[in-house]
Amino acid sequence: MSSAPIWWTWLGTQILERRAHLALSLRMTIAALLAFAVSNMLSLRLPLWTVLTAIILTQANFGRSVKATLDYFVGTVGGAIYAGAVSVLVPHNNELALAGVLALAVAPLALLGAINPSFGSAPFTGALVLLVPGLAHVGPIESAVDRVLEVAIGGITAVAVSLLVAPARAHSYAIEAAARALDLMARSLPDLFAGFLEPADPAAFGRLQDGVGQAVAEAETIAAEARHERIGFLATQPELGPLLRTVLRLRHDLVMIGRAAAAPLPDALQGRLGPPLGRVAGSIADHLRRTGEALAARREPPPPDAVEAAFDDYGRTSDAARGERLTLSLPVDAVERVFTLRFALDQMRQHLRDLDRCVRDTARRR
Repeated sequence: MSSAPIWWTWLGTQILERRAHLALSLRMTIAALLAFAVSNMLSLRLPLWTVLTAIILTQANFGRSVKATLDYFVGTVGGAIYAGAVSVLVPHNNELALAGVLALAVAPLALLGAINPSFGSAPFTGALVLLVPGLAHVGPIESAVDRVLEVAIGGITAVAVSLLVAPARAHSYAIEAAARALDLMARSLPDLFAGFLEPADPAAFGRLQDGVGQAVAEAETIAAEARHERIGFLATQPELGPLLRTVLRLRHDLVMIGRAAAAPLPDALQGRLGPPLGRVAGSIADHLRRTGEALAARREPPPPDAVEAAFDDYGRTSDAARGERLTLSLPVDAVERVFTLRFALDQMRQHLRDLDRCVRDTARRR
């Protein structure tokens, strides 16, 4: 059998798996070529900076490109104005004087960039405005104007290419990141609930919670980038706030459950609450997993019947145990954990309903 079909199959699989990386590579290449062409058409002195700016500002998604361009342009304008003024007002006829002026220009801009990340490019711009005149034989004002023009053209090129060439939307990436967070929650739940029946490893609990927290933080970061896409025809995209707030609340529910599961339930309650707790953990995990899949595919959420039935079953069992006064003889900390668990599950039940509504809205606005 020829190896050619196998090789083509492998290549096709790699292309599918790396399509986002290939698309970014394509956008960067086109942005660099387009910036170079525009720079030559406009006869800019240093096309290099226009090309580098276009490459730097062509990001993984359109929203990130817009945000990076706005921040870079703000920092460039601020750095160019300040460094140009310092270069004009402070004489620097020799290398020692130039070094002093360079320090005078870069130090305040570096401090400003450290305080406000939007001005992160200001120190770099200040150094260019001061040093380029000696290389290109232009004045400081011309150097500052050239730098602003180079960044403006490079930024516009990057944004245009990100929008028009194999576009990737931060809005879609944020939804996918939220779906991954839900899947991670689903995989974490069985281990968290196991702590009610047997001693738990605090370090393992910490790793589970940290992993979920990082996934939620990633979704929130991408959603912040998506807000920059709400311009023009992209303004019809639904707001992600309700979805992300619900995912964050579910993450807080997991934290509460993890604290309640720091030690096993007393023997008097394990036999009564253990089986319904297992059903609750399994049904929530399955519902979160299937809901995450539906969210990523922009489909309607799965029916909540199984998870609602598991919550009802645990509620009845918990109420019966309390009616039989099984908690009266327990230590105070054990009683606190039992009531914390009940509160966390009640909260999670409501948040799962909110999640279903958010997923349904996302599917309808596909």
